[in-house]
Amino acid sequence: MFAHWCLAYFEMLRRDSERLFDARRRINIMPLGSGALAGTGFAIDRDAVAAELGFERISANSLDAVSDRDFAVEFTSACSLIMVHLSRLAEDLILYCSTEFGFVTLSDAVSSGSSLMPQKKNPDALELLRGKAGRVFGHNMSLLAMLKGLPLAYNKDMQEDKQAVFDTVDTVQICLRAAAIVIENATVNEEKTLAAATSGYLNATELADYLVKKGIPFRTAHETVGRIVLFAMEQGKELDELTIEALREFLPEIDEDVFNALTIESTLAAKNTLGGTSPERVANALTAAKEYLEK
Repeated sequence: MFAHWCLAYFEMLRRDSERLFDARRRINIMPLGSGALAGTGFAIDRDAVAAELGFERISANSLDAVSDRDFAVEFTSACSLIMVHLSRLAEDLILYCSTEFGFVTLSDAVSSGSSLMPQKKNPDALELLRGKAGRVFGHNMSLLAMLKGLPLAYNKDMQEDKQAVFDTVDTVQICLRAAAIVIENATVNEEKTLAAATSGYLNATELADYLVKKGIPFRTAHETVGRIVLFAMEQGKELDELTIEALREFLPEIDEDVFNALTIESTLAAKNTLGGTSPERVANALTAAKEYLEK
């Protein structure tokens, strides 16, 4: 189910968003008044200045305030996870829009023709999304490497944090925008996705669950279904194409209702626990996701 797949990435990106909000609490701290390393001799009201400038609180130690850049590391780390998720999204879609799969078609807005092969359509935006991830990872690692051996307090090495942070911001922002545009310009091939979901014995687990509900121990059900799958492969048939007589040769407890249990609709509907693939659960998850975004 395409919606369930989309919701998986929604959950990843929601956690990414929460990580950024959480990191902001540690970033939005005013260092003003720390001086070079020991504070200032002028009697300024740091709390009042922080409130005026919009900081949530002030730094507690002048030496720490000028000598660490862990907030930059934390930010680029959170951004690295965003890029991990965007890269995985890109890889999924690159695979799905390939000729071998054909699950998704990208519009010309986010793809281009090959410079050599006239028939080929390149998922350029997705490949760039996937490639940009390494750039952000590099910034995160460069900050860690810069800080690991520095003595207190400020060192000129720290000027390297600017390029790492600023380029991370620019890269992640453009990648998020690009990902949204790609999704908006993607079309799902329902015929091919349905064919893939109903072939290859993907409903074998459902058959095992069906047997368990008939009172068969799972170990026996698992072993029996394995033998049924081998038999079906030899016959060149899917499980739901076997006759009831053939199925009963393996276990007499199998009834006519097995064919209903093996349909794609029943397979999806059976996963009705919270977070599952049943239409009801997916619809509820979509509603919850929309409510979260509206907030």
